[in-house]
Amino acid sequence: MNTERVIDYIVDWLKDYVTRADVNGFIIGISGGIDSAVTSTLCAKTGLPLLCLEMPIHQGENQVSRAYNHIQWLQENFEKVTVKQVNLTPVFDSLVDAFPPVKNEEERFMSLANTRARLRMTSLYYFAALNGYLVAGTGNKVEDFGVGFFTKYGDGGVDLSPIADLMKSEVYEIATYLGVNKEIITAAPTDGLWGDSRTDEDQIGASYNELEWAMTQDEKGKTIGDFNGRELEVFTIYKERNRANQHKMNPIPVCKIPSKFKI
Repeated sequence: MNTERVIDYIVDWLKDYVTRADVNGFIIGISGGIDSAVTSTLCAKTGLPLLCLEMPIHQGENQVSRAYNHIQWLQENFEKVTVKQVNLTPVFDSLVDAFPPVKNEEERFMSLANTRARLRMTSLYYFAALNGYLVAGTGNKVEDFGVGFFTKYGDGGVDLSPIADLMKSEVYEIATYLGVNKEIITAAPTDGLWGDSRTDEDQIGASYNELEWAMTQDEKGKTIGDFNGRELEVFTIYKERNRANQHKMNPIPVCKIPSKFKI
């Protein structure tokens, strides 16, 4: 990958999009992870206003510190970068208390994890509307179009996706080129939705390098019968998640009424 040209292309694309949309700048949720670090840096490089929103919900201290260290780095290297923190922990706790009890605590736990992401999306759009900003998404190609590893109407609720055509390995390559803090580059990827230390690999059962391999094999038309051992395990994980999450990756289905019924 020609990293420098890819970076310049994305930055130009962002500036052009803002001009055509007639808005003022960008807002992005900073998690302390690699994807939000790269996306926010690319937005900052446009020279347009960038609001970094930090939204902890029972967040691990290491995630919060990485996020703030990155924002500080942005402000030291780019103009027009501002920051706000919105502590969503009491909001989340109040919402949990308002929900009725359920029998299946495991399902409740999953629903509440996604609720965190949707609270953050709501906050991003609140500040976006106040400032005339666009919400910049942080999903990469493997997450957005491979395994669907994002929350529908949560971190998937954005106005534009600058890095969604980049594999995770390419995101790391860009991060290194841009000089993103090493603590972010070396941190294990996590969605930060659980209030514990579980990583993306813990949840998915495969690393991003393995998922990239599986996505490439799938695009080549390979099938489960072509693999065995760990390759078979990874390819199966990829295919199952890809199939189950098509509802996230495809446009919302619309029931088209036959014209004869409208006469």
